[in-house]
Amino acid sequence: MLDIKYIRENQEVVRQAIKNKNAQIDFDKLLALDARRRELMETSEGVRAEQNRKSKGPQLPESIEELKGLKEKFKVLVQELETVEKEYNELVLKVPNIPTEDTPIGVSEEENKVVKTVGEPKRFDFKPKTHWELAQGLDLIDKERAAKVSGARFAYIKGDLVKLQFALMQFTSDQLTDPKVIKKIIKENNLKISDKPFVLVLPPALIKTETYRETARLNSQETTYKLEGDDLWLNASAEHSLCPMYRGETLNEDQLPIRYLGYTTAFRREAGTYGKDMEGILRMHQFDKLELESFSTKDLSFDEHLFFVAVQEYLMQQLDIPYHVLLKCTADIGHANARGVDIEAWMPGQDRYRETHTADYMTDYQTRRLQTKVRRANGDLELAHTNDATAFALGRAMIAIMENYQTKEGTIKIPKVLHKYTGFKEIK
Repeated sequence: MLDIKYIRENQEVVRQAIKNKNAQIDFDKLLALDARRRELMETSEGVRAEQNRKSKGPQLPESIEELKGLKEKFKVLVQELETVEKEYNELVLKVPNIPTEDTPIGVSEEENKVVKTVGEPKRFDFKPKTHWELAQGLDLIDKERAAKVSGARFAYIKGDLVKLQFALMQFTSDQLTDPKVIKKIIKENNLKISDKPFVLVLPPALIKTETYRETARLNSQETTYKLEGDDLWLNASAEHSLCPMYRGETLNEDQLPIRYLGYTTAFRREAGTYGKDMEGILRMHQFDKLELESFSTKDLSFDEHLFFVAVQEYLMQQLDIPYHVLLKCTADIGHANARGVDIEAWMPGQDRYRETHTADYMTDYQTRRLQTKVRRANGDLELAHTNDATAFALGRAMIAIMENYQTKEGTIKIPKVLHKYTGFKEIK
């Protein structure tokens, strides 16, 4: 969430962010509640101080009556303060993060801006198939039987496609835990940041309601599944349980940046998308992801964001898959993001680019609620900054490989960098 002091002092900036992000919030009501909240706090503290002052020494009958009156007045003030604070806390969470100056203003994803294109879309001397058509021919995906077991948007992934997913996981973990690779990415992108590699982590798949709310990622209406009878939600992405890892803790500056590469099976309701992307495994209720998460100081967090995008590009280039980079507009970056970048891979079977990666620049929007702080070398205490990004959404990465590496015979070549992990060069 945003600092209320910042909100008070930058009201027009915040109003513009609310407008540009299409956020639903009564901003004037929030300001009024904040003013009333501060007034009640000041008044109640004054009444308490008066109570303490008058309770000292011998008590005359009239003094006792006066103290009773002060006690009752304090009780009424506290009750109103609790009511006001509850409503205030609900509203302040709805104030979105402030977009960076280079974030395009737009009302839909159609206004996202392509800022870079890498590689030429592959041309075939035959009509390329979709990944779904390829999977049917090679018996790699079974959604019909999965629907009997779990319903729509679930699948059995089979055979060599499973090996391909494991290969992607091993390749990515080897690359991002290698100091030489990290140094290479930093050097090639002229970044002035730490060359610490990523640490592998398997995060929890379940998150408590209060903690999930503090991450600003809980979306119960459209995205997240709740376990009936428990105060737990299924993880919708690995960073959702990685960013609260240091909840309520203070990190020393010399520990930072802390970088994690997390793997989890993710679950999303995908409400409102029925009838969209029903074929294949592009949009599923259950899917596997490798995610990047980092904790840094505020002065290095934007460069950390740029580094994450560079990591994503490096991984795509290693697979030799054409892609373009999108700078997401205000309506598409998300409530909690200050900046958002997508990478979309060329999908020849679909004759279009499709999203495979997202990088989120979060600033201190998450850590303010989580109270994750940094003790600087000079002793100053400040909020940490977080960044998160997709290393690979494994299903979508496999779609990109299948469609770009297909042959006329309906087989699928394996990218060269994955050969040692799969043990084969072609799915046939």
